[in-house]
Amino acid sequence: MKAMLLAAGLGKRLRPITDTTPKPLLEVRGKSLIEHHLERLQIAGIQDVVINLHHLGDQIKARLGDGRQFGVNIRYSFETELLETGGGIKKALPLLGDSPFLVISADTYLDFDLGRLPKALPTGMLGLLVMTDNPAHHPEGDYSPDENSILRAGGDKLTYTGTGMLHPDLVRDVSGAMFTLRKVFDEAVKGGRFLGVEHDGVWCDVGTASRLRQLREMLGQSA
Repeated sequence: MKAMLLAAGLGKRLRPITDTTPKPLLEVRGKSLIEHHLERLQIAGIQDVVINLHHLGDQIKARLGDGRQFGVNIRYSFETELLETGGGIKKALPLLGDSPFLVISADTYLDFDLGRLPKALPTGMLGLLVMTDNPAHHPEGDYSPDENSILRAGGDKLTYTGTGMLHPDLVRDVSGAMFTLRKVFDEAVKGGRFLGVEHDGVWCDVGTASRLRQLREMLGQSA
């Protein structure tokens, strides 16, 4: 299985930090966020990685190179225009192939064991999302798993962690080059074609300076 790390965003809410440092290179516990993800991918035996780049992308490429030092093989998908999360994946499909792949938001911290994910998606399913309890900044959640782990739009919702498995068909035929994953996620959930797996460990969407500080404190690191 291949993996795609989403690393193209502007990190506007973290300015002025992200004026000079791309969000995936922010460090916690002595490593950048994206390096933590690469380490977990390698442990799970996932070696082929695609990373999309836009804002300060040269810094990310210079830091990670071809991935050899992390035990993975990295290829890059450059976006001259920011394509949003869904559009970025669609552009990278030639590098990802026709089989389901992992997708990970590179500006998150997640101690989830990627080995828990299945090797393939069940027939008819377009994705599987790692879900967790709703954080204070997102109390409404995203989707709720039913008794068969199929995600629904109603009920007691959990929050998407930014990590999951996706089938290329989810984005392949979407019109236009620029669109969000939320758009196609909502459509797939409405059709009963997404599964959820719950994570009860550490997760943080590092969207603001205060959340970055809280994450560092949670991991026993001085801010």
